[in-house]
Amino acid sequence: MKTEHPTERRFTLEELGFSHHFSSQLNLDEYEQFQSVRVVEVQRDRLNAIGESGLVELSLGSDISAGDCAVGDWVLIDSHYRVGRILEPKSALIRRSAGTHVATQYIANNVDTLFVVTSCNADFNEARLERYLALAKESDVNAVILLTKADLSDEAAVLQRKAESLMNDLIALPVNATDKTIVKQLEAWTGVGQTVALVGSSGVGKTTLMNALTGQEDATQGIREDDAKGKHTTTYRSMRLMHNGGWVIDTPGMRALRLQGSSDGISTVFEEIIETASRCRYADCQHESEPGCAVQEAISSGELDAERLKRWRKLQRENLYNTQSVAQTRKREKAFSKSVNRVIRGKHVNKRRGDTEL
Repeated sequence: MKTEHPTERRFTLEELGFSHHFSSQLNLDEYEQFQSVRVVEVQRDRLNAIGESGLVELSLGSDISAGDCAVGDWVLIDSHYRVGRILEPKSALIRRSAGTHVATQYIANNVDTLFVVTSCNADFNEARLERYLALAKESDVNAVILLTKADLSDEAAVLQRKAESLMNDLIALPVNATDKTIVKQLEAWTGVGQTVALVGSSGVGKTTLMNALTGQEDATQGIREDDAKGKHTTTYRSMRLMHNGGWVIDTPGMRALRLQGSSDGISTVFEEIIETASRCRYADCQHESEPGCAVQEAISSGELDAERLKRWRKLQRENLYNTQSVAQTRKREKAFSKSVNRVIRGKHVNKRRGDTEL
Protein backbone atom coordinates (compact mmCIF):
# COMPACT_ATOMS: atom_id res chain seq x y z
CA MET A 1 0.00 0.00 0.00
CA LYS A 2 1.53 3.29 -1.10
CA THR A 3 0.17 6.77 -0.38
CA GLU A 4 -0.02 9.34 -3.15
CA HIS A 5 2.61 12.03 -3.02
CA PRO A 6 0.96 15.39 -2.17
CA THR A 7 2.00 16.82 -5.55
CA GLU A 8 0.03 14.09 -7.36
CA ARG A 9 -3.43 15.25 -6.26
CA ARG A 10 -5.42 18.25 -5.10
CA PHE A 11 -6.86 18.74 -1.62
CA THR A 12 -9.70 20.79 -0.21
CA LEU A 13 -8.82 23.11 2.64
CA GLU A 14 -10.82 20.89 5.00
CA GLU A 15 -8.75 17.86 3.97
CA LEU A 16 -5.66 19.88 4.84
CA GLY A 17 -7.01 20.66 8.33
CA PHE A 18 -8.50 24.12 7.71
CA SER A 19 -11.34 24.94 10.12
CA HIS A 20 -13.46 27.78 11.48
CA HIS A 21 -10.61 28.68 13.83
CA PHE A 22 -8.63 29.89 10.81
CA SER A 23 -11.40 31.20 8.55
CA SER A 24 -12.67 33.44 11.36
CA GLN A 25 -9.32 35.28 11.33
CA LEU A 26 -9.71 36.46 7.71
CA ASN A 27 -11.42 39.69 6.67
CA LEU A 28 -13.25 40.14 3.38
CA ASP A 29 -10.27 41.69 1.56
CA GLU A 30 -8.04 38.78 2.59
CA TYR A 31 -10.61 36.29 1.32
CA GLU A 32 -10.53 37.99 -2.07
CA GLN A 33 -6.82 38.76 -2.39
CA PHE A 34 -5.03 35.88 -0.66
CA GLN A 35 -4.88 32.09 -0.76
CA SER A 36 -4.66 30.00 2.42
CA VAL A 37 -1.91 27.36 2.33
CA ARG A 38 -0.37 25.09 4.94
CA VAL A 39 3.37 24.96 5.60
CA VAL A 40 4.65 21.41 5.05
CA GLU A 41 8.41 21.99 5.23
CA VAL A 42 10.65 24.52 6.97
CA GLN A 43 14.33 24.72 6.09
CA ARG A 44 16.84 27.39 6.98
CA ASP A 45 15.87 29.84 4.24
CA ARG A 46 12.91 28.20 2.53
CA LEU A 47 9.27 27.30 3.12
CA ASN A 48 7.19 24.83 1.14
CA ALA A 49 3.42 24.75 1.52
CA ILE A 50 0.38 22.99 0.13
CA GLY A 51 -3.03 24.40 -0.73
CA GLU A 52 -5.95 23.76 -3.03
CA SER A 53 -3.70 24.36 -6.05
CA GLY A 54 -1.02 21.91 -4.89
CA LEU A 55 2.51 22.16 -3.55
CA VAL A 56 4.27 25.55 -3.81
CA GLU A 57 7.54 27.13 -2.69
CA LEU A 58 6.87 30.32 -0.79
CA SER A 59 8.52 33.70 -1.17
CA LEU A 60 9.31 35.47 2.08
CA GLY A 61 8.76 39.18 2.60
CA SER A 62 11.16 41.51 4.36
CA ASP A 63 9.24 41.27 7.65
CA ILE A 64 8.78 37.46 7.72
CA SER A 65 11.56 34.87 7.89
CA ALA A 66 11.48 31.08 7.68
CA GLY A 67 12.14 30.97 11.43
CA ASP A 68 8.85 32.76 12.09
CA CYS A 69 6.92 29.75 10.77
CA ALA A 70 6.48 26.22 12.01
CA VAL A 71 5.52 23.12 10.09
CA GLY A 72 1.74 22.90 10.23
CA ASP A 73 1.19 26.67 10.17
CA TRP A 74 -1.48 28.22 7.96
CA VAL A 75 -0.32 31.31 6.05
CA LEU A 76 -1.89 33.72 3.58
CA ILE A 77 -0.06 34.17 0.25
CA ASP A 78 -0.61 36.47 -2.72
CA SER A 79 -0.55 35.58 -6.43
CA HIS A 80 3.28 35.63 -6.36
CA TYR A 81 3.34 33.05 -3.52
CA ARG A 82 4.62 35.72 -1.14
CA VAL A 83 3.64 35.26 2.52
CA GLY A 84 1.41 38.07 3.71
CA ARG A 85 0.43 36.83 7.15
CA ILE A 86 0.74 33.85 9.47
CA LEU A 87 -2.61 32.80 10.96
CA GLU A 88 -2.86 32.30 14.70
CA PRO A 89 -2.43 28.54 15.36
CA LYS A 90 -4.98 26.54 17.32
CA SER A 91 -2.12 24.72 19.06
CA ALA A 92 1.60 25.42 19.25
CA LEU A 93 4.26 23.01 20.49
CA ILE A 94 7.11 25.22 21.71
CA ARG A 95 10.28 24.59 23.68
CA ARG A 96 13.20 26.69 24.82
CA SER A 97 15.99 26.46 22.25
CA ALA A 98 18.88 24.14 22.89
CA GLY A 99 22.25 25.63 23.88
CA THR A 100 22.89 28.81 25.81
CA HIS A 101 20.84 31.11 23.57
CA VAL A 102 17.68 32.21 25.37
CA ALA A 103 14.94 31.87 22.77
CA THR A 104 11.92 29.78 21.94
CA GLN A 105 11.75 27.21 19.16
CA TYR A 106 8.69 25.92 17.32
CA ILE A 107 8.36 22.14 17.18
CA ALA A 108 5.09 22.04 15.23
CA ASN A 109 1.82 23.98 15.03
CA ASN A 110 -1.84 23.04 14.61
CA VAL A 111 -1.32 19.49 15.86
CA ASP A 112 -4.30 17.44 17.07
CA THR A 113 -2.40 14.49 18.56
CA LEU A 114 1.18 14.16 19.73
CA PHE A 115 2.62 10.66 19.29
CA VAL A 116 5.33 10.40 21.94
CA VAL A 117 7.58 7.63 20.66
CA THR A 118 9.83 5.60 22.93
CA SER A 119 11.12 2.07 22.58
CA CYS A 120 10.87 -0.96 24.83
CA ASN A 121 14.54 -0.87 25.77
CA ALA A 122 16.92 1.40 27.69
CA ASP A 123 15.40 4.45 25.99
CA PHE A 124 12.27 4.17 28.17
CA ASN A 125 12.53 7.04 30.64
CA GLU A 126 9.61 8.22 32.77
CA ALA A 127 11.05 11.69 33.39
CA ARG A 128 11.47 12.31 29.65
CA LEU A 129 7.96 11.08 28.91
CA GLU A 130 6.54 13.41 31.56
CA ARG A 131 8.22 16.34 29.79
CA TYR A 132 6.59 15.46 26.48
CA LEU A 133 3.23 15.01 28.16
CA ALA A 134 3.50 18.41 29.86
CA LEU A 135 4.40 19.97 26.51
CA ALA A 136 1.31 18.43 24.91
CA LYS A 137 -1.13 19.35 27.68
CA GLU A 138 0.16 22.95 27.86
CA SER A 139 -0.70 23.24 24.15
CA ASP A 140 -4.09 21.51 24.61
CA VAL A 141 -2.92 18.67 22.35
CA ASN A 142 -3.97 15.06 22.87
CA ALA A 143 -1.02 12.78 23.72
CA VAL A 144 -0.54 9.08 22.95
CA ILE A 145 2.61 7.13 23.90
CA LEU A 146 3.82 4.64 21.31
CA LEU A 147 6.11 1.92 22.67
CA THR A 148 8.07 0.73 19.65
CA LYS A 149 10.05 -2.49 19.26
CA ALA A 150 7.42 -4.21 21.41
CA ASP A 151 7.93 -7.40 19.40
CA LEU A 152 11.56 -7.55 20.58
CA SER A 153 10.88 -7.09 24.29
CA ASP A 154 9.46 -9.23 27.11
CA GLU A 155 8.75 -6.04 29.09
CA ALA A 156 6.23 -4.41 26.74
CA ALA A 157 3.20 -4.99 29.00
CA VAL A 158 5.10 -3.76 32.08
CA LEU A 159 6.29 -0.63 30.30
CA GLN A 160 2.78 0.01 29.02
CA ARG A 161 1.43 0.04 32.58
CA LYS A 162 4.26 2.33 33.72
CA ALA A 163 3.60 4.74 30.86
CA GLU A 164 -0.15 4.87 31.42
CA SER A 165 0.40 5.59 35.13
CA LEU A 166 2.13 8.89 34.26
CA MET A 167 -1.12 10.77 33.57
CA ASN A 168 -4.85 10.25 33.97
CA ASP A 169 -6.65 8.77 30.93
CA LEU A 170 -3.38 8.35 29.03
CA ILE A 171 -3.19 5.74 26.26
CA ALA A 172 0.08 3.87 25.71
CA LEU A 173 0.30 1.38 22.85
CA PRO A 174 2.98 -1.28 22.38
CA VAL A 175 3.60 -1.35 18.60
CA ASN A 176 5.77 -2.92 15.96
CA ALA A 177 6.38 -0.18 13.39
CA THR A 178 7.22 -2.75 10.72
CA ASP A 179 3.90 -4.58 11.14
CA LYS A 180 1.40 -3.80 8.37
CA THR A 181 -1.41 -3.54 10.93
CA ILE A 182 0.12 -0.38 12.45
CA VAL A 183 -2.02 1.83 10.17
CA LYS A 184 -5.18 0.15 11.50
CA GLN A 185 -3.98 0.45 15.11
CA LEU A 186 -3.58 4.21 14.83
CA GLU A 187 -6.56 5.02 12.60
CA ALA A 188 -8.48 6.79 15.39
CA TRP A 189 -5.94 9.64 15.29
CA THR A 190 -4.91 9.67 11.63
CA GLY A 191 -8.12 10.31 9.66
CA VAL A 192 -8.88 12.99 7.06
CA GLY A 193 -8.15 16.52 8.29
CA GLN A 194 -6.32 15.31 11.42
CA THR A 195 -2.68 16.13 12.15
CA VAL A 196 -0.29 14.16 14.34
CA ALA A 197 3.33 14.89 15.24
CA LEU A 198 6.03 12.39 16.13
CA VAL A 199 8.47 13.28 18.91
CA GLY A 200 11.06 11.22 20.72
CA SER A 201 14.75 10.45 20.95
CA SER A 202 16.86 9.40 17.99
CA GLY A 203 16.81 5.72 17.20
CA VAL A 204 13.41 4.88 18.71
CA GLY A 205 11.82 4.14 15.34
CA LYS A 206 10.17 7.43 14.36
CA THR A 207 11.35 7.17 10.74
CA THR A 208 10.19 3.55 10.47
CA LEU A 209 6.83 4.61 11.91
CA MET A 210 6.67 7.55 9.49
CA ASN A 211 7.32 5.20 6.58
CA ALA A 212 4.55 2.85 7.74
CA LEU A 213 2.02 5.66 8.10
CA THR A 214 2.82 7.33 4.78
CA GLY A 215 4.02 4.55 2.49
CA GLN A 216 7.19 6.49 1.69
CA GLU A 217 10.65 5.09 2.24
CA ASP A 218 13.22 7.13 4.14
CA ALA A 219 16.59 5.84 5.23
CA THR A 220 16.77 4.57 8.78
CA GLN A 221 19.77 4.09 11.02
CA GLY A 222 20.34 1.48 13.68
CA ILE A 223 20.85 1.99 17.38
CA ARG A 224 24.02 1.55 19.38
CA GLU A 225 23.90 -1.62 21.43
CA ASP A 226 25.66 -0.10 24.46
CA ASP A 227 23.11 2.61 25.26
CA ALA A 228 20.10 1.93 22.96
CA LYS A 229 20.57 5.36 21.36
CA GLY A 230 20.55 6.05 17.66
CA LYS A 231 21.82 8.64 15.23
CA HIS A 232 19.65 11.39 13.80
CA THR A 233 17.79 10.35 10.65
CA THR A 234 15.40 13.29 10.27
CA THR A 235 17.33 16.56 9.97
CA TYR A 236 14.46 19.01 9.49
CA ARG A 237 10.73 19.11 10.16
CA SER A 238 8.27 18.12 7.45
CA MET A 239 4.58 17.23 7.09
CA ARG A 240 3.36 14.32 4.96
CA LEU A 241 0.12 12.68 3.92
CA MET A 242 -0.82 9.45 5.70
CA HIS A 243 -2.66 6.40 4.39
CA ASN A 244 -5.83 7.29 6.31
CA GLY A 245 -5.97 10.81 4.89
CA GLY A 246 -4.50 12.70 7.82
CA TRP A 247 -1.12 14.44 8.09
CA VAL A 248 1.97 13.54 10.09
CA ILE A 249 4.78 15.87 11.14
CA ASP A 250 8.15 14.28 11.77
CA THR A 251 10.73 16.05 13.92
CA PRO A 252 14.47 15.52 14.43
CA GLY A 253 15.31 13.53 17.55
CA MET A 254 15.62 15.88 20.52
CA ARG A 255 18.48 15.33 22.96
CA ALA A 256 16.86 17.79 25.37
CA LEU A 257 13.35 19.13 25.77
CA ARG A 258 13.47 22.26 27.89
CA LEU A 259 10.04 23.42 28.97
CA GLN A 260 8.97 27.03 29.40
CA GLY A 261 5.59 28.57 30.09
CA SER A 262 4.25 25.09 30.82
CA SER A 263 2.97 25.36 34.40
CA ASP A 264 -0.58 24.30 33.47
CA GLY A 265 0.72 21.34 31.47
CA ILE A 266 2.93 20.21 34.34
CA SER A 267 0.00 20.48 36.77
CA THR A 268 -2.14 18.33 34.46
CA VAL A 269 0.48 15.60 34.19
CA PHE A 270 1.06 15.57 37.98
CA GLU A 271 -2.60 16.01 38.83
CA GLU A 272 -2.54 13.54 41.74
CA ILE A 273 0.19 15.58 43.48
CA ILE A 274 -1.67 18.86 42.92
CA GLU A 275 -4.90 17.35 44.28
CA THR A 276 -3.14 15.93 47.33
CA ALA A 277 -1.31 19.22 47.98
CA SER A 278 -4.65 21.01 48.16
CA ARG A 279 -5.28 19.14 51.43
CA CYS A 280 -2.09 20.40 53.13
CA ARG A 281 -2.59 22.41 56.31
CA TYR A 282 -0.70 25.43 54.98
CA ALA A 283 -1.34 27.03 51.59
CA ASP A 284 2.40 27.70 51.11
CA CYS A 285 3.47 24.19 52.12
CA GLN A 286 6.73 23.10 50.48
CA HIS A 287 5.90 19.40 51.02
CA GLU A 288 9.09 18.71 52.93
CA SER A 289 8.81 18.59 56.72
CA GLU A 290 5.89 20.93 57.48
CA PRO A 291 3.27 19.67 59.96
CA GLY A 292 0.03 18.65 58.31
CA CYS A 293 1.62 18.05 54.89
CA ALA A 294 -0.80 15.82 52.99
CA VAL A 295 1.81 15.09 50.30
CA GLN A 296 4.35 13.64 52.73
CA GLU A 297 1.59 11.68 54.45
CA ALA A 298 0.57 10.22 51.08
CA ILE A 299 4.17 9.26 50.34
CA SER A 300 4.50 7.55 53.74
CA SER A 301 1.33 5.56 53.11
CA GLY A 302 2.42 4.59 49.60
CA GLU A 303 -0.36 6.59 47.93
CA LEU A 304 2.19 8.83 46.17
CA ASP A 305 5.60 8.00 44.68
CA ALA A 306 8.51 9.91 46.23
CA GLU A 307 10.50 9.79 42.97
CA ARG A 308 7.59 11.28 41.06
CA LEU A 309 7.43 14.12 43.59
CA LYS A 310 11.14 14.83 42.91
CA ARG A 311 10.52 14.89 39.16
CA TRP A 312 7.58 17.27 39.63
CA ARG A 313 9.72 19.67 41.67
CA LYS A 314 12.51 19.54 39.09
CA LEU A 315 10.17 20.34 36.21
CA GLN A 316 8.58 23.18 38.16
CA ARG A 317 11.96 24.76 38.92
CA GLU A 318 13.18 24.35 35.34
CA ASN A 319 9.98 25.74 33.85
CA LEU A 320 10.07 28.76 36.16
CA TYR A 321 13.73 29.48 35.37
CA ASN A 322 13.32 29.12 31.60
CA THR A 323 10.14 31.19 31.53
CA GLN A 324 11.73 34.00 33.55
CA SER A 325 14.92 33.89 31.43
CA VAL A 326 12.99 34.30 28.17
CA ALA A 327 10.84 37.08 29.67
CA GLN A 328 13.92 38.93 30.91
CA THR A 329 15.63 38.59 27.53
CA ARG A 330 12.58 39.98 25.74
CA LYS A 331 12.44 42.85 28.22
CA ARG A 332 16.11 43.69 27.54
CA GLU A 333 15.58 43.46 23.78
CA LYS A 334 12.55 45.74 24.02
CA ALA A 335 14.48 48.29 26.11
CA PHE A 336 17.39 48.17 23.64
CA SER A 337 15.02 48.68 20.70
CA LYS A 338 13.47 51.70 22.41
CA SER A 339 16.94 53.12 23.09
CA VAL A 340 17.93 52.72 19.42
CA ASN A 341 14.71 54.36 18.29
CA ARG A 342 15.32 57.33 20.59
CA VAL A 343 18.80 57.79 19.14
CA ILE A 344 17.45 57.60 15.59
CA ARG A 345 14.68 60.11 16.36
CA GLY A 346 17.24 62.40 17.98
CA LYS A 347 19.41 62.31 14.86
CA HIS A 348 16.42 63.16 12.68
CA VAL A 349 15.49 66.10 14.93
CA ASN A 350 19.06 67.43 14.90
CA LYS A 351 19.21 67.07 11.11
CA ARG A 352 15.97 69.06 10.66
CA ARG A 353 17.29 71.76 12.98
CA GLY A 354 20.49 71.97 10.97
CA ASP A 355 18.52 72.26 7.73
CA THR A 356 16.41 75.06 9.22
CA GLU A 357 19.47 77.01 10.34
CA LEU A 358 20.91 76.78 6.82
